[in-house]
Amino acid sequence: MKIGNIEIDKGILLAPMEDVTDLPFRVICKRLGADIVYTEFVNSEGLVRNTEKTKKKMFFWEEERPFGIQIYGGEPSSMNGAAQLAESFSPDIIDINCGCWVKDVAMRGAGAGLLRDLPKMEKIASTVVNAVKTPVTLKTRLGWDKNNIRIVDVARMCEAVGIRALAVHCRTRDQGHKGEVDYSWIPKIKEAVSIPIIVNGDIVSPQNVKNVFDATGCDAVMIGRGAVLNPWIFRQAKHFMATGEILPEPTIEERVNLLREHLKLSVEFKGERAGVIELRKHYSGFLRGMPHVSKVRMELMQFTEAGPILDHLTKFLELYSPSPEAIAV
Repeated sequence: MKIGNIEIDKGILLAPMEDVTDLPFRVICKRLGADIVYTEFVNSEGLVRNTEKTKKKMFFWEEERPFGIQIYGGEPSSMNGAAQLAESFSPDIIDINCGCWVKDVAMRGAGAGLLRDLPKMEKIASTVVNAVKTPVTLKTRLGWDKNNIRIVDVARMCEAVGIRALAVHCRTRDQGHKGEVDYSWIPKIKEAVSIPIIVNGDIVSPQNVKNVFDATGCDAVMIGRGAVLNPWIFRQAKHFMATGEILPEPTIEERVNLLREHLKLSVEFKGERAGVIELRKHYSGFLRGMPHVSKVRMELMQFTEAGPILDHLTKFLELYSPSPEAIAV
């Protein structure tokens, strides 16, 4: 897959996710093997109004490259300004969100709402492409609903206006995150266009990654919720693709150490209280499969400072890590 100066063979990407893919989590996934990482959803209206909270979403570290900023909005003029502001941060990719299904976005004519107005989607895509020199990509869904699947037309339109790669969540907007994904459209898209096609949706294991590549002929896969549940999935998938072997599940010590690393990054980037509180959403994924995980998670949720969390994790390791019987619980 080639996007601008980026060349990756069978890339495994971290999907942009609101309230998830902040800098600390992106760095964790990058260190675990994600080939490209993306920001949370960056609101074009917030950018053109110069909102500090929105601008902060675009800040990144050099180790995150290749790095993409994803912007969304329903007005071409705002998307023009947002694209130029995003480019000032020097990302490797600017991505257009045409796939967010939540009502507050889609029903206001942004995100997946643009699937109901393809001329407007085309206008926004061409506006952003022409506003910047950075390669522009686009992420969308199969269609608004099962009776309005226009993804092949969308792909042709994207290629025609200069979009450099297309990521497809293989559900319709009305499905949200529910129901079966339909990967059967990917080969049809690949036949229609020559730009890279990236597959997203229900990719939650190394076996899923390989099966999607084999079944669709896609150029890359994009992992969202699967990475939240298991940030090791990038490393595991690459190993499985190369050897056909499944890596052992992370040990208790590996899980605790990764949580410590994430905590340090979160506090460094957001300050102690915000960093601790916003880390809470990741406890389930990092501690999955550990003994007495529900009790441990509930205890960690009480803390608003980093020190007690680190102390608690150290005591947990001392209690369970030396015991093979405990690990097998």
